[in-house]
Amino acid sequence: MQKLIRIKNLDCAACAAELQEELERIGGTENVSVDFVTQRVKFEYDTQKTLEQAIHTISHFEEVEIIDGNAPRKKERHLKEIISIAVALAFFIPALVLELVNAGSEWIPFGLYLGAFAAAGWSVVWNACKNVVKAFKGGFHLSLLLDENLLMLIAAAGAFALRESMEGGIVMILYQIGELLQSVAVGSSRGAITRLMELKSDTAIRITENGQEEISPEELQIGDKVLIRKGDKIPADCRLLEGETSLDTKSITGEAYLREVGAGGELLSGCVNAGNAVKAEVVRPASESAAAKILELVENSASQKAKPEKFITKFARIYTPVVVLIAIIVAVIPPLFQGNNFSEWIPRALNFLVISCPCALIISVPLTYFSGVGTLARCGVLAKGAVYLDSLAGVKVAAFDKTGTLTEGRFSVAKVNGGERVLLLAAAAEKNSSHPLAQAFAGIEVQVAESCEELAGLGLAAVVNGKEVLVGSKRLMSERGIECPESEGSLLAVHVAEDGNYLGSVEIEDKVRSEAADALTTLKNTGIQKIAVLTGDTRVRAEASLSGLPVDEICAELLPQEKPERAQKLKEEGALLYVGDGINDTPVMTVSDVSVAMGGLGSDAAIEASDFVLASDNLSALPKAVKGAKKTRKIVAENIILSIGIKIALMALSLVGFIPLWAAVLGDTGVMLLAVLNSMRMRAKIK
Repeated sequence: MQKLIRIKNLDCAACAAELQEELERIGGTENVSVDFVTQRVKFEYDTQKTLEQAIHTISHFEEVEIIDGNAPRKKERHLKEIISIAVALAFFIPALVLELVNAGSEWIPFGLYLGAFAAAGWSVVWNACKNVVKAFKGGFHLSLLLDENLLMLIAAAGAFALRESMEGGIVMILYQIGELLQSVAVGSSRGAITRLMELKSDTAIRITENGQEEISPEELQIGDKVLIRKGDKIPADCRLLEGETSLDTKSITGEAYLREVGAGGELLSGCVNAGNAVKAEVVRPASESAAAKILELVENSASQKAKPEKFITKFARIYTPVVVLIAIIVAVIPPLFQGNNFSEWIPRALNFLVISCPCALIISVPLTYFSGVGTLARCGVLAKGAVYLDSLAGVKVAAFDKTGTLTEGRFSVAKVNGGERVLLLAAAAEKNSSHPLAQAFAGIEVQVAESCEELAGLGLAAVVNGKEVLVGSKRLMSERGIECPESEGSLLAVHVAEDGNYLGSVEIEDKVRSEAADALTTLKNTGIQKIAVLTGDTRVRAEASLSGLPVDEICAELLPQEKPERAQKLKEEGALLYVGDGINDTPVMTVSDVSVAMGGLGSDAAIEASDFVLASDNLSALPKAVKGAKKTRKIVAENIILSIGIKIALMALSLVGFIPLWAAVLGDTGVMLLAVLNSMRMRAKIK
């Protein structure tokens, strides 16, 4: 069983790693994920007792509190941290002045520096002491003992012991300032996701026999009639009953244009009614609406960690004990060969300890991926997890389904060959079909077939008025020994036969998406080397309908089972991206390296099968997704190189005695802030 718990007051990456380790030690828990950015804990458990133990662990971990998932998050004020720093500075500044002017006893500055240390570092001391207890609870856990709190406490205490009181005080002040800035930066990124909650409408106006009533959107049922006034957010996915209106879709698609919707058109939740007041019918409850799925996808993405994130977490668990051991060696071994000159080497070891703190990597890498997922969401592209951003950044070949992906998927009857009876028989059979082509016959009043069987990739076999009717492709007619003429032109021909006799055909029209050409051209400019189309349509029609698109290869006349085989061959040319409607293309999505569903917000199958969903139902968002993924990977690489490179340089300088303790803390904080600020570049709009 799986459990998702929302929490608050977990604002430290190292703390999140500690909590995750504690939960993993509970027997019966698996796939534990603790994310300090989204403030969520996700895990699988086997029994109710295991769940209760996990909840107890979470609720008793430092200041963490479990909150109601529907409760609004309060804006972080950081008042406690600011007061602590202010009080510490009130002690530190007079002490520094007295020391500089050399006025009075040296014990007065010492006492003031100690007061500064206490004001800024009380939480560090408290957390370090608690971690010591935790480290020896249920065995010895070195990673819980050697965290940043203990490192800073050792550094500050060592400075006071060596009579470097000023450095002992400034260490804690600089550390707390760094923690505050880190918290503000993380809170800013967290706020970007929290603002997505604005997609949800607070109220809905339901129309009943007794008039109108204002209710919570969660109370709406399928079939309920609602009134949507100008400026109102759509409370749940609805169907417009009459008239027409304009929708502001920016919150869903990331685009600022208005979308015109006529009677029968779909109104997605989260959009804003920019036209006059209209009446609509609820087609999906609020819990299954477009807005709900966007929020669920974006928030759950944090649990799907990319390889660099997993590496950094494991790296930190090994790295910290190693650098502590090195610091001990530096403090003890060299003095033994220099006449017990510990006063020179202990400060160097303390500097080394402070600088070696891996916070910059632990914070910036997951923050970059999280910001990348959020940025793509604002562009109308929903990612299931950070791991898929890395996969998308590496694609070299893109394959597309034709119908409903490169074309609009809105079928209509363009021409009937053979008279009205052909159309009526085709409509009678198609009424039983879930295939998108059946939409073309939706408005035709006809008797429904007595029985109907779908023949995958071929068509339908139905019984109408006691007679066997075949409706489908030329291949279906050929397999049943029925002769039919070759269709000419780019229109799709649906052939009709009755009791083995060919009657005629219905030609179906489906237009290419207006944005398809520009989207595919831009996609190639992002580094995609080849674009292919996989379709069951005939080669003549496929080539005719796609003639204006920059497609390198058209794989036509493919049966559903043949598409995955063709996708496997395309993978030999590079990592494969497949874009389809997410329902009929599930087998191809499974074999591809990255899969994208077009406009599948209303389909559970689309979300289950794909790694990304284009909420905007617009191909123009796809190149933005690729650009965003590449930018995310680039910033992650920059942060790793920046953090490790500067750390190594500062650590080397500390060992030769070129850096005082306060500069070491400042350097550590500076690296962390640079990495965090660099990661926040992901929040910029993708063009």
